[in-house]
Amino acid sequence: FSSYKPAINLRLILVSGKTKEFLFSPNDSASDIAKHVYDNWPMDWEEEQVSSPNILRLIYQGRFLHGNVTLGALKLPFGKTTVMHLVARETLPEPNSQGQRNREKTGESNCCVIL
Repeated sequence: FSSYKPAINLRLILVSGKTKEFLFSPNDSASDIAKHVYDNWPMDWEEEQVSSPNILRLIYQGRFLHGNVTLGALKLPFGKTTVMHLVARETLPEPNSQGQRNREKTGESNCCVIL
């Protein structure tokens, strides 16, 4: 039984709503997962194919995972399916620029269009 490796079942959801399940080890990091998914891109995800694994980002419980975060560090449950979102983004949002961006958004929404 010693050869048994605990595996974490991830269900990845694309923005389009398509899902696919993959098995990973607790030592796999977010960037390992992005690379694995990129190398084993599912056939039915063809329309969402990205140009590089470096722009694939995982979102878990509403937070972007940085590339070096391992599944073990997230304390994900073994034998259960964990759902994460997979999005294509060049850069991760910086926490400090978030406020400015939100202010700009509200500024735009104040504008009215009269038809």
